[in-house]
Amino acid sequence: MKLRTGQGLRRLIERSKLWKKSVALFLVGTTLSWVISACGGAVGGGDRVELTLVSYAVTRAAYEQIIPQFTQQWQAEHDQDVVIQQSYGGSGSQARAVIDGLEADVVALALALDTQAIEDAGLIEPGWENEAPNDSIIHRSVATIITREGNPKNIQGWDDLARDDVSTITANPKTSGGARWNFLVLWGHKTENGGNEEQALEFVQQVYQNVPILPRNAREATDIFYEQGQGDVLINYENEVLLAQQQGQTLPFVIPESNISIDNPIAVVDANVDRHGTREVAEAFVRFLYTPEAQRAFAEVGFRPVDEAIAGEFSEKYPSLSGLFTVQDLGGWDTVQDKFFADGAIFDDIQANIGR
Repeated sequence: MKLRTGQGLRRLIERSKLWKKSVALFLVGTTLSWVISACGGAVGGGDRVELTLVSYAVTRAAYEQIIPQFTQQWQAEHDQDVVIQQSYGGSGSQARAVIDGLEADVVALALALDTQAIEDAGLIEPGWENEAPNDSIIHRSVATIITREGNPKNIQGWDDLARDDVSTITANPKTSGGARWNFLVLWGHKTENGGNEEQALEFVQQVYQNVPILPRNAREATDIFYEQGQGDVLINYENEVLLAQQQGQTLPFVIPESNISIDNPIAVVDANVDRHGTREVAEAFVRFLYTPEAQRAFAEVGFRPVDEAIAGEFSEKYPSLSGLFTVQDLGGWDTVQDKFFADGAIFDDIQANIGR
């Protein structure tokens, strides 16, 4: 359907503004691999359709394998070329970029809280969790403790991080979505294993007492540990550790049996796909991420697959953990956010108590 002249002019102006916002995001460090045309936006219909996938940095290796498989299948079945532009960066930063105008058709972020922020901005319809299999979780990870060479402090699990002689590096959960997983695994280690909330508070406060600096995000935390040599341990994620191993990093790590399932969601950005005319192909791409081919690609680069058959293929690489719990066990993201990370909540109290 053709736009009227006035509507077309307004849309061109809006896209020009979005182009300027996208360039600004690039200049402040967001890693973009998508190309912005003079008119911008993804276009559906005809012999070619364009999508924009927005995800977080460590998923790139998987999507480099998955996207060519999907586009080849779509072309064979629909006689239509699909070009998937991609944007990678910190999960929280990516969510903010989408809210500010990055026209994602599909978002694959590190935690549901970031996807919910896009929903709250009116771009994703409520109930997105029910629109794909497995509550829209496409892969998982767990938390790990990376130590120095030879594990000189003999770190065996979370309890060791409360020792006075152990310095821990982790990002600030107030500014880093990923760092919230770190906080929650420490809290849940107590409450999900017979302890009460007073014991959990005491334990978590002691761990953060031994955190010398709170970087803004997980990438800064990693640089502080590896490049600057600070800290005895780094709390990180299994998928990042396994990917680092593939790239030649060999520091030892511990995966405690008491752990949190780090569930990574996928969602179609309803407002954008409807405007672009790309809903059909966007939803097909999401479905493809649950196929054995895509699940295997995720598993190969460090993510725990949600397909049970593929998980069986990688059972040696991803051993089951007897003490695994979820965010839902802790009350769900809305409760967790209000209880722990909102202004004046438990994390702020911890920071005040340790005088930071």
